[in-house]
Amino acid sequence: MFFNSVSFAVFLLIVFLLYWFVFNKWLRVQNIFILLASYIFYGWWDWRFLALIAFSTVVDFLLAIRIKKNSSVSKRKLWLAVSILTNLGLLGFFKYYNFFIENWIEAWDVLGFKMSVETMNIILPVGISFYTFQTLSYTIDVYRKKIKPTKNVLDFAAYVAFFPQLVAGPIERASHLLPQFQKERAFNYKYAESGLHLIIWGLFQKVVIADSCAVYANGIFNNYEQFNGLTLLAGAFYFAFQIYGDFAGYSNIAIGVARLLGFDLMRNFNYPYFSRDIAEFWRRWHISLSTWFRDYLYIPLGGSRGTVTLKIRNVFIIFIVSGFWHGADWTFLAWGAVHALLFLPLILTNKNKRYVENIASEELLPSLKEFFQILATFTLVMLAWVLFRADTIDDAMNYLKNLVTKFSFEIEYMPIERYSIELMGLIFTFISIEWVHRRFEHPFVGKWKWLKITVAVIMLVTLGVYSNYQEFIYFQF
Repeated sequence: MFFNSVSFAVFLLIVFLLYWFVFNKWLRVQNIFILLASYIFYGWWDWRFLALIAFSTVVDFLLAIRIKKNSSVSKRKLWLAVSILTNLGLLGFFKYYNFFIENWIEAWDVLGFKMSVETMNIILPVGISFYTFQTLSYTIDVYRKKIKPTKNVLDFAAYVAFFPQLVAGPIERASHLLPQFQKERAFNYKYAESGLHLIIWGLFQKVVIADSCAVYANGIFNNYEQFNGLTLLAGAFYFAFQIYGDFAGYSNIAIGVARLLGFDLMRNFNYPYFSRDIAEFWRRWHISLSTWFRDYLYIPLGGSRGTVTLKIRNVFIIFIVSGFWHGADWTFLAWGAVHALLFLPLILTNKNKRYVENIASEELLPSLKEFFQILATFTLVMLAWVLFRADTIDDAMNYLKNLVTKFSFEIEYMPIERYSIELMGLIFTFISIEWVHRRFEHPFVGKWKWLKITVAVIMLVTLGVYSNYQEFIYFQF
Protein backbone atom coordinates (compact mmCIF):
# COMPACT_ATOMS: atom_id res chain seq x y z
CA MET A 1 0.00 0.00 0.00
CA PHE A 2 1.90 3.02 -1.28
CA PHE A 3 1.41 6.50 0.15
CA ASN A 4 0.79 7.77 -3.39
CA SER A 5 -2.06 5.34 -4.12
CA VAL A 6 -5.84 5.54 -3.99
CA SER A 7 -5.94 2.51 -1.68
CA PHE A 8 -3.85 4.35 0.93
CA ALA A 9 -6.03 7.48 0.65
CA VAL A 10 -9.11 5.35 1.39
CA PHE A 11 -7.28 3.51 4.18
CA LEU A 12 -6.14 6.78 5.81
CA LEU A 13 -9.62 8.31 5.60
CA ILE A 14 -11.18 5.28 7.32
CA VAL A 15 -8.46 5.24 10.00
CA PHE A 16 -8.79 8.99 10.61
CA LEU A 17 -12.59 8.89 10.99
CA LEU A 18 -12.64 5.86 13.29
CA TYR A 19 -9.67 7.10 15.31
CA TRP A 20 -11.11 10.55 16.10
CA PHE A 21 -14.88 9.98 15.96
CA VAL A 22 -15.36 6.44 17.28
CA PHE A 23 -12.38 5.54 19.50
CA ASN A 24 -11.44 9.04 20.67
CA LYS A 25 -12.71 8.56 24.25
CA TRP A 26 -10.52 5.58 25.12
CA LEU A 27 -6.73 5.85 24.91
CA ARG A 28 -6.20 2.10 25.18
CA VAL A 29 -8.72 1.39 22.43
CA GLN A 30 -7.10 4.06 20.25
CA ASN A 31 -3.72 2.37 20.65
CA ILE A 32 -5.17 -1.07 19.89
CA PHE A 33 -6.79 0.43 16.79
CA ILE A 34 -3.49 1.99 15.68
CA LEU A 35 -1.77 -1.37 16.15
CA LEU A 36 -4.46 -3.16 14.16
CA ALA A 37 -4.35 -0.53 11.38
CA SER A 38 -0.55 -0.75 11.29
CA TYR A 39 -0.61 -4.53 10.94
CA ILE A 40 -3.18 -4.26 8.14
CA PHE A 41 -0.98 -1.67 6.45
CA TYR A 42 2.14 -3.85 6.77
CA GLY A 43 0.34 -7.05 5.84
CA TRP A 44 -0.87 -5.41 2.63
CA TRP A 45 2.54 -6.24 1.11
CA ASP A 46 2.98 -9.75 2.50
CA TRP A 47 0.99 -10.99 5.50
CA ARG A 48 3.65 -13.64 6.23
CA PHE A 49 6.05 -11.01 7.55
CA LEU A 50 3.62 -9.93 10.25
CA ALA A 51 4.99 -12.81 12.31
CA LEU A 52 8.48 -11.36 11.92
CA ILE A 53 7.61 -7.91 13.21
CA ALA A 54 5.53 -9.45 16.02
CA PHE A 55 8.46 -11.67 17.01
CA SER A 56 10.88 -8.72 17.02
CA THR A 57 8.41 -6.73 19.13
CA VAL A 58 7.89 -9.42 21.76
CA VAL A 59 11.59 -10.27 22.03
CA ASP A 60 12.72 -6.69 22.66
CA PHE A 61 9.77 -5.97 24.95
CA LEU A 62 10.73 -8.91 27.21
CA LEU A 63 14.49 -8.35 26.98
CA ALA A 64 14.17 -4.70 27.98
CA ILE A 65 12.31 -5.77 31.13
CA ARG A 66 15.03 -8.34 31.89
CA ILE A 67 17.71 -5.68 31.45
CA LYS A 68 15.90 -3.37 33.86
CA LYS A 69 15.34 -6.06 36.51
CA ASN A 70 18.97 -7.19 36.67
CA SER A 71 21.40 -5.18 38.75
CA SER A 72 24.34 -7.32 37.65
CA VAL A 73 26.31 -5.58 34.90
CA SER A 74 27.29 -8.89 33.31
CA LYS A 75 23.66 -10.07 33.11
CA ARG A 76 22.50 -6.73 31.75
CA LYS A 77 25.16 -7.00 29.05
CA LEU A 78 24.08 -10.58 28.35
CA TRP A 79 20.43 -9.62 27.75
CA LEU A 80 21.48 -6.64 25.65
CA ALA A 81 23.72 -8.93 23.59
CA VAL A 82 20.76 -11.27 23.04
CA SER A 83 18.71 -8.32 21.75
CA ILE A 84 21.49 -7.12 19.44
CA LEU A 85 22.24 -10.60 18.09
CA THR A 86 18.56 -11.40 17.57
CA ASN A 87 17.81 -8.21 15.69
CA LEU A 88 20.98 -8.16 13.65
CA GLY A 89 20.62 -11.89 13.06
CA LEU A 90 17.19 -11.40 11.51
CA LEU A 91 18.41 -8.44 9.49
CA GLY A 92 21.53 -10.31 8.41
CA PHE A 93 19.62 -13.39 7.29
CA PHE A 94 16.94 -11.66 5.26
CA LYS A 95 19.08 -8.88 3.84
CA TYR A 96 22.68 -10.12 3.65
CA TYR A 97 22.69 -13.94 3.58
CA ASN A 98 22.90 -14.31 -0.20
CA PHE A 99 25.44 -11.47 -0.46
CA PHE A 100 27.89 -13.20 1.86
CA ILE A 101 27.34 -16.65 0.34
CA GLU A 102 27.82 -15.40 -3.21
CA ASN A 103 30.98 -13.48 -2.32
CA TRP A 104 32.32 -16.43 -0.33
CA ILE A 105 31.93 -18.62 -3.43
CA GLU A 106 33.57 -16.00 -5.66
CA ALA A 107 36.50 -15.65 -3.27
CA TRP A 108 37.20 -19.39 -3.41
CA ASP A 109 36.77 -19.36 -7.19
CA VAL A 110 39.58 -16.81 -7.43
CA LEU A 111 41.82 -19.24 -5.54
CA GLY A 112 40.89 -22.04 -7.91
CA PHE A 113 38.45 -23.88 -5.66
CA LYS A 114 34.95 -24.59 -6.94
CA MET A 115 32.19 -24.24 -4.36
CA SER A 116 28.60 -25.38 -4.82
CA VAL A 117 26.84 -23.69 -1.90
CA GLU A 118 23.25 -22.93 -2.82
CA THR A 119 21.76 -19.49 -2.23
CA MET A 120 18.14 -19.17 -1.23
CA ASN A 121 15.31 -17.20 -2.76
CA ILE A 122 14.91 -14.91 0.25
CA ILE A 123 12.30 -12.16 0.07
CA LEU A 124 13.41 -8.98 1.82
CA PRO A 125 10.68 -7.89 4.27
CA VAL A 126 9.64 -4.29 3.66
CA GLY A 127 11.01 -1.90 6.27
CA ILE A 128 13.06 -4.47 8.20
CA SER A 129 16.10 -2.16 8.34
CA PHE A 130 13.97 0.59 9.86
CA TYR A 131 12.00 -1.22 12.55
CA THR A 132 15.04 -3.33 13.51
CA PHE A 133 17.01 -0.19 14.30
CA GLN A 134 14.00 1.26 16.11
CA THR A 135 13.67 -1.69 18.49
CA LEU A 136 17.45 -1.91 18.92
CA SER A 137 17.63 1.71 20.07
CA TYR A 138 14.96 0.89 22.66
CA THR A 139 16.87 -1.93 24.36
CA ILE A 140 20.15 0.00 24.16
CA ASP A 141 18.56 3.06 25.80
CA VAL A 142 17.08 0.85 28.53
CA TYR A 143 20.52 -0.66 29.09
CA ARG A 144 22.05 2.83 29.29
CA LYS A 145 19.30 3.79 31.79
CA LYS A 146 18.18 6.65 29.57
CA ILE A 147 14.60 5.34 29.58
CA LYS A 148 12.58 2.86 31.59
CA PRO A 149 11.04 -0.12 29.80
CA THR A 150 7.30 -0.01 29.30
CA LYS A 151 5.19 -2.76 30.86
CA ASN A 152 2.41 -2.30 28.34
CA VAL A 153 3.09 -4.61 25.40
CA LEU A 154 0.29 -3.05 23.31
CA ASP A 155 1.82 0.42 23.57
CA PHE A 156 5.23 -0.95 22.65
CA ALA A 157 3.83 -2.95 19.73
CA ALA A 158 2.04 0.15 18.43
CA TYR A 159 5.29 2.14 18.73
CA VAL A 160 7.23 -0.47 16.72
CA ALA A 161 4.58 -0.91 14.02
CA PHE A 162 3.27 2.68 13.79
CA PHE A 163 2.25 2.66 10.13
CA PRO A 164 3.17 6.20 8.98
CA GLN A 165 6.89 5.57 9.55
CA LEU A 166 7.01 1.77 9.63
CA VAL A 167 8.50 0.93 6.24
CA ALA A 168 10.86 3.86 5.52
CA GLY A 169 11.24 5.94 8.68
CA PRO A 170 11.95 8.31 10.21
CA ILE A 171 13.65 5.89 12.63
CA GLU A 172 12.09 7.03 15.88
CA ARG A 173 13.61 6.70 19.35
CA ALA A 174 11.44 5.23 22.07
CA SER A 175 12.26 8.23 24.28
CA HIS A 176 10.44 10.46 21.79
CA LEU A 177 7.63 8.40 20.28
CA LEU A 178 6.68 5.80 22.90
CA PRO A 179 5.51 8.34 25.55
CA GLN A 180 3.10 9.74 22.95
CA PHE A 181 1.23 6.43 23.02
CA GLN A 182 0.92 6.68 26.80
CA LYS A 183 -0.86 10.02 27.11
CA GLU A 184 -4.27 11.29 26.03
CA ARG A 185 -4.45 12.81 22.57
CA ALA A 186 -6.89 15.52 21.56
CA PHE A 187 -7.58 16.63 18.01
CA ASN A 188 -5.80 19.89 17.17
CA TYR A 189 -6.97 21.57 13.98
CA LYS A 190 -3.79 23.62 13.43
CA TYR A 191 -1.59 20.60 14.01
CA ALA A 192 -3.67 18.47 11.64
CA GLU A 193 -3.62 21.26 9.06
CA SER A 194 0.19 21.37 9.18
CA GLY A 195 0.15 17.59 8.73
CA LEU A 196 -2.07 17.89 5.66
CA HIS A 197 0.28 20.50 4.20
CA LEU A 198 3.24 18.17 4.72
CA ILE A 199 1.34 15.34 3.00
CA ILE A 200 0.61 17.52 -0.04
CA TRP A 201 4.21 18.76 -0.19
CA GLY A 202 5.55 15.21 0.23
CA LEU A 203 3.32 13.97 -2.59
CA PHE A 204 4.52 16.87 -4.74
CA GLN A 205 8.14 15.92 -4.07
CA LYS A 206 7.42 12.29 -4.91
CA VAL A 207 5.00 12.47 -7.86
CA VAL A 208 5.97 15.74 -9.54
CA ILE A 209 9.73 15.79 -8.89
CA ALA A 210 10.95 12.24 -8.16
CA ASP A 211 8.72 10.38 -10.61
CA SER A 212 9.39 12.89 -13.38
CA CYS A 213 13.14 12.59 -12.83
CA ALA A 214 12.86 8.77 -12.70
CA VAL A 215 11.81 8.65 -16.36
CA TYR A 216 15.09 10.19 -17.50
CA ALA A 217 17.35 8.83 -14.74
CA ASN A 218 16.29 5.25 -15.43
CA GLY A 219 16.53 5.70 -19.19
CA ILE A 220 20.06 7.09 -18.96
CA PHE A 221 21.46 4.74 -16.30
CA ASN A 222 20.00 1.65 -17.99
CA ASN A 223 21.56 2.62 -21.34
CA TYR A 224 24.55 4.68 -20.28
CA GLU A 225 26.87 3.20 -22.94
CA GLN A 226 24.82 4.92 -25.65
CA PHE A 227 25.08 8.50 -24.37
CA ASN A 228 27.68 11.23 -24.27
CA GLY A 229 29.12 12.86 -21.15
CA LEU A 230 26.64 15.73 -20.98
CA THR A 231 23.72 13.32 -21.00
CA LEU A 232 25.38 11.16 -18.33
CA LEU A 233 25.90 14.28 -16.22
CA ALA A 234 22.19 15.03 -16.66
CA GLY A 235 21.38 11.44 -15.63
CA ALA A 236 23.31 11.84 -12.38
CA PHE A 237 21.59 15.20 -11.82
CA TYR A 238 18.15 13.67 -12.40
CA PHE A 239 18.85 10.77 -10.04
CA ALA A 240 20.03 13.17 -7.33
CA PHE A 241 16.62 14.82 -7.40
CA GLN A 242 14.78 11.55 -7.90
CA ILE A 243 16.16 10.05 -4.69
CA TYR A 244 15.78 13.32 -2.78
CA GLY A 245 12.18 13.89 -3.88
CA ASP A 246 11.38 10.22 -3.35
CA PHE A 247 12.77 9.84 0.16
CA ALA A 248 12.14 13.35 1.50
CA GLY A 249 8.65 13.06 0.02
CA TYR A 250 8.01 9.81 1.90
CA SER A 251 9.32 11.30 5.15
CA ASN A 252 7.13 14.39 4.84
CA ILE A 253 4.06 12.28 4.12
CA ALA A 254 4.86 10.06 7.11
CA ILE A 255 5.28 13.06 9.42
CA GLY A 256 2.08 14.60 8.05
CA VAL A 257 0.02 11.42 8.49
CA ALA A 258 1.32 11.09 12.06
CA ARG A 259 0.22 14.66 12.80
CA LEU A 260 -3.29 13.88 11.55
CA LEU A 261 -3.37 11.28 14.32
CA GLY A 262 -1.90 13.61 16.94
CA PHE A 263 1.69 12.31 16.89
CA ASP A 264 4.97 14.14 16.39
CA LEU A 265 7.75 12.50 14.37
CA MET A 266 11.26 13.86 14.03
CA ARG A 267 12.25 15.80 10.94
CA ASN A 268 14.20 13.62 8.53
CA PHE A 269 15.34 16.11 5.85
CA ASN A 270 16.32 19.74 6.15
CA TYR A 271 17.08 21.00 2.62
CA PRO A 272 20.28 18.92 2.29
CA TYR A 273 21.23 20.19 -1.17
CA PHE A 274 21.87 23.65 0.30
CA SER A 275 24.75 22.28 2.40
CA ARG A 276 28.14 23.97 2.31
CA ASP A 277 30.19 20.83 3.02
CA ILE A 278 29.70 17.08 3.41
CA ALA A 279 29.38 17.28 7.20
CA GLU A 280 26.48 19.71 6.88
CA PHE A 281 24.94 17.48 4.20
CA TRP A 282 24.83 14.55 6.64
CA ARG A 283 23.26 16.73 9.32
CA ARG A 284 20.46 17.50 6.85
CA TRP A 285 20.05 14.19 4.94
CA HIS A 286 18.23 11.18 6.47
CA ILE A 287 18.67 12.77 9.87
CA SER A 288 17.11 9.89 11.81
CA LEU A 289 19.64 7.39 10.41
CA SER A 290 22.72 9.61 10.65
CA THR A 291 21.94 10.49 14.27
CA TRP A 292 21.24 6.80 15.02
CA PHE A 293 24.68 5.79 13.79
CA ARG A 294 26.22 8.74 15.62
CA ASP A 295 24.67 7.82 18.97
CA TYR A 296 24.82 4.02 18.83
CA LEU A 297 27.99 3.37 16.84
CA TYR A 298 30.21 6.39 16.23
CA ILE A 299 30.28 7.83 19.77
CA PRO A 300 30.68 4.38 21.45
CA LEU A 301 33.68 3.78 19.15
CA GLY A 302 35.24 6.99 20.44
CA GLY A 303 33.87 9.46 17.92
CA SER A 304 36.28 12.23 17.06
CA ARG A 305 38.30 11.70 20.24
CA GLY A 306 41.61 9.91 20.36
CA THR A 307 44.47 9.60 17.90
CA VAL A 308 44.36 10.44 14.22
CA THR A 309 44.34 6.72 13.43
CA LEU A 310 41.26 6.17 15.61
CA LYS A 311 39.48 9.13 14.03
CA ILE A 312 40.13 7.74 10.54
CA ARG A 313 38.99 4.28 11.64
CA ASN A 314 35.78 5.57 13.18
CA VAL A 315 34.87 7.69 10.16
CA PHE A 316 35.34 4.79 7.78
CA ILE A 317 33.40 2.39 10.01
CA ILE A 318 30.44 4.73 10.36
CA PHE A 319 30.15 5.50 6.64
CA ILE A 320 30.83 2.00 5.34
CA VAL A 321 28.31 0.51 7.78
CA SER A 322 25.85 3.20 6.72
CA GLY A 323 26.43 2.27 3.09
CA PHE A 324 25.97 -1.43 3.86
CA TRP A 325 22.75 -0.66 5.77
CA HIS A 326 21.32 0.61 2.48
CA GLY A 327 21.84 -2.61 0.61
CA ALA A 328 23.79 -5.86 0.25
CA ASP A 329 25.95 -4.80 -2.67
CA TRP A 330 29.48 -3.53 -3.20
CA THR A 331 28.08 -0.38 -4.79
CA PHE A 332 26.62 0.71 -1.45
CA LEU A 333 29.86 -0.09 0.38
CA ALA A 334 31.77 1.98 -2.17
CA TRP A 335 29.26 4.82 -1.85
CA GLY A 336 29.80 4.83 1.92
CA ALA A 337 33.59 4.73 1.50
CA VAL A 338 33.50 7.73 -0.88
CA HIS A 339 31.55 9.76 1.68
CA ALA A 340 34.09 8.73 4.34
CA LEU A 341 36.88 10.10 2.14
CA LEU A 342 34.96 13.33 1.62
CA PHE A 343 34.21 13.68 5.34
CA LEU A 344 37.69 12.79 6.58
CA PRO A 345 39.44 16.15 5.90
CA LEU A 346 36.73 17.96 7.86
CA ILE A 347 37.02 15.75 10.94
CA LEU A 348 40.83 15.84 10.90
CA THR A 349 40.87 19.65 10.72
CA ASN A 350 38.02 20.04 13.24
CA LYS A 351 35.84 21.78 10.65
CA ASN A 352 33.02 19.23 10.66
CA LYS A 353 30.78 21.44 12.83
CA ARG A 354 31.42 24.83 11.30
CA TYR A 355 28.05 25.02 9.54
CA VAL A 356 25.21 24.32 11.93
CA GLU A 357 22.95 27.27 11.13
CA ASN A 358 20.80 27.77 8.02
CA ILE A 359 22.71 29.28 5.15
CA ALA A 360 22.09 32.99 4.53
CA SER A 361 19.35 32.89 7.14
CA GLU A 362 18.79 36.63 7.04
CA GLU A 363 19.57 37.17 3.36
CA LEU A 364 17.66 36.57 0.14
CA LEU A 365 20.67 35.14 -1.68
CA PRO A 366 23.85 33.36 -0.56
CA SER A 367 27.20 35.06 -0.84
CA LEU A 368 29.40 34.15 -3.81
CA LYS A 369 31.52 31.97 -1.51
CA GLU A 370 28.46 30.18 -0.15
CA PHE A 371 27.09 29.66 -3.65
CA PHE A 372 30.25 27.90 -4.80
CA GLN A 373 30.38 25.89 -1.56
CA ILE A 374 26.83 24.66 -2.24
CA LEU A 375 27.65 23.93 -5.87
CA ALA A 376 30.83 22.01 -4.97
CA THR A 377 29.12 19.97 -2.23
CA PHE A 378 26.16 19.13 -4.44
CA THR A 379 28.46 18.08 -7.29
CA LEU A 380 30.39 15.69 -5.02
CA VAL A 381 27.16 14.24 -3.61
CA MET A 382 25.67 13.92 -7.11
CA LEU A 383 28.69 12.05 -8.49
CA ALA A 384 28.69 9.74 -5.45
CA TRP A 385 25.03 8.94 -6.20
CA VAL A 386 26.25 7.23 -9.38
CA LEU A 387 27.70 4.48 -7.17
CA PHE A 388 24.42 4.27 -5.28
CA ARG A 389 22.32 3.99 -8.44
CA ALA A 390 24.52 1.76 -10.64
CA ASP A 391 23.83 -1.97 -10.78
CA THR A 392 27.49 -2.92 -10.31
CA ILE A 393 30.83 -1.34 -9.46
CA ASP A 394 31.92 -1.83 -13.08
CA ASP A 395 28.83 0.01 -14.31
CA ALA A 396 29.49 2.88 -11.92
CA MET A 397 33.15 3.19 -12.96
CA ASN A 398 32.29 3.02 -16.65
CA TYR A 399 29.52 5.58 -16.18
CA LEU A 400 31.91 8.03 -14.51
CA LYS A 401 34.65 7.31 -17.05
CA ASN A 402 32.31 7.92 -19.99
CA LEU A 403 31.07 11.09 -18.34
CA VAL A 404 34.60 12.49 -18.72
CA THR A 405 35.98 10.79 -21.85
CA LYS A 406 32.83 11.12 -23.96
CA PHE A 407 31.90 14.61 -22.87
CA SER A 408 30.19 16.75 -25.46
CA PHE A 409 28.01 19.85 -25.31
CA GLU A 410 25.48 18.22 -27.61
CA ILE A 411 22.08 17.65 -25.99
CA GLU A 412 20.75 14.16 -26.64
CA TYR A 413 17.07 13.28 -26.40
CA MET A 414 15.51 9.92 -25.70
CA PRO A 415 12.29 8.61 -27.26
CA ILE A 416 10.11 9.29 -24.21
CA GLU A 417 7.29 11.71 -23.58
CA ARG A 418 8.97 14.22 -21.30
CA TYR A 419 11.73 16.45 -22.60
CA SER A 420 14.96 17.17 -20.82
CA ILE A 421 14.79 20.97 -21.03
CA GLU A 422 11.26 21.08 -19.60
CA LEU A 423 12.32 18.80 -16.75
CA MET A 424 15.36 20.97 -16.04
CA GLY A 425 13.04 23.95 -15.78
CA LEU A 426 10.83 22.06 -13.34
CA ILE A 427 13.80 21.07 -11.17
CA PHE A 428 15.24 24.58 -11.02
CA THR A 429 11.79 25.93 -10.13
CA PHE A 430 11.66 23.35 -7.34
CA ILE A 431 15.12 24.43 -6.13
CA SER A 432 14.00 28.06 -6.10
CA ILE A 433 10.86 27.22 -4.12
CA GLU A 434 12.89 25.30 -1.54
CA TRP A 435 15.46 28.08 -1.28
CA VAL A 436 12.85 30.77 -0.63
CA HIS A 437 11.18 28.59 2.02
CA ARG A 438 14.32 27.04 3.53
CA ARG A 439 13.50 28.44 6.97
CA PHE A 440 10.19 26.56 7.03
CA GLU A 441 9.12 22.90 6.99
CA HIS A 442 7.33 23.33 3.66
CA PRO A 443 6.40 26.09 1.20
CA PHE A 444 2.72 26.35 2.15
CA VAL A 445 3.12 29.37 4.40
CA GLY A 446 2.45 33.10 4.06
CA LYS A 447 -0.32 35.06 2.36
CA TRP A 448 -0.03 33.05 -0.89
CA LYS A 449 -0.50 29.76 0.94
CA TRP A 450 -3.73 28.67 -0.72
CA LEU A 451 -2.56 29.63 -4.19
CA LYS A 452 0.59 27.54 -3.72
CA ILE A 453 -1.44 24.59 -2.42
CA THR A 454 -3.84 24.84 -5.39
CA VAL A 455 -0.99 24.88 -7.93
CA ALA A 456 0.70 21.94 -6.18
CA VAL A 457 -2.51 19.88 -6.20
CA ILE A 458 -3.16 20.66 -9.88
CA MET A 459 0.36 19.51 -10.77
CA LEU A 460 -0.07 16.42 -8.60
CA VAL A 461 -3.23 15.40 -10.38
CA THR A 462 -1.91 16.28 -13.84
CA LEU A 463 1.44 14.49 -13.58
CA GLY A 464 0.13 11.75 -11.31
CA VAL A 465 -2.08 10.44 -14.10
CA TYR A 466 1.04 9.74 -16.22
CA SER A 467 3.30 8.48 -13.42
CA ASN A 468 4.23 4.79 -13.55
CA TYR A 469 6.79 4.94 -10.73
CA GLN A 470 4.71 4.31 -7.64
CA GLU A 471 7.20 2.42 -5.51
CA PHE A 472 9.43 4.39 -3.17
CA ILE A 473 13.17 3.77 -3.56
CA TYR A 474 13.80 3.24 0.16
CA PHE A 475 11.26 0.41 0.38
CA GLN A 476 14.07 -1.89 -0.81
CA PHE A 477 16.18 -1.02 2.23
